[in-house]
Amino acid sequence: MDLVNILVMIIVGALAGWAADYLVKGISVGLLGKIIVGIIGGVLGGWLFNLLSISIGSGIVNSIIAAIVGAVILLLLLRLIRRR
Repeated sequence: MDLVNILVMIIVGALAGWAADYLVKGISVGLLGKIIVGIIGGVLGGWLFNLLSISIGSGIVNSIIAAIVGAVILLLLLRLIRRR
């Protein structure tokens, strides 16, 4: 994995984490948390779309969409856990 791929992953994670934080109210994770949630959300979203045989194509926009979906799911789970 080269430096460009790492930077793209961080940027996609930051965008997805920011969007998920905006969509899911009641939980705030900070800037670093948004990046981490976005990166984990990207993995989760990609895995989930693959598991459900949903093809979103390739490219940066599709990666961001998958990461946002995964990050929203992750934040909803975190919010559920924190309430208990």
